[in-house]
Amino acid sequence: MKKILLICAVILGFAFNASAQSDQKAEFKFNEEKHDFGKIAQGTPVTTVFEFTNVGTEPLILTEVKPTCGCTIADYTKTPVLKGAKGSIKITYNAAVVSAFNKTIVVTSNAKTPTKYLNIVGEVVAKAPVSSK
Repeated sequence: MKKILLICAVILGFAFNASAQSDQKAEFKFNEEKHDFGKIAQGTPVTTVFEFTNVGTEPLILTEVKPTCGCTIADYTKTPVLKGAKGSIKITYNAAVVSAFNKTIVVTSNAKTPTKYLNIVGEVVAKAPVSSK
């Protein structure tokens, strides 16, 4: 009976240790996960910066930041973001086509939530014609 209790205690100890270690990962906390540019003039690239804080205990490493469209360019913090430190993801949208848009940026990392989705939305409107008199 004592051996069974001892084995149960050891198994329980391993289970608690494993669950405690899984909580010690990096984790994002974004200021915003969706940015609305509103109406923008055609042919005018626009940029926004998504800032985040690592609220986890391990360093946060972004392995890839991939826009789902060739009209969007991403630049991001490439060094590990330590616990409590901030990082950023800069997104530039090329407003070439007149229409509403909703673009997704896929962020892959070593965080507890390894894939995050950021969105940019807005509407590209035609530039007003320039009159020459």
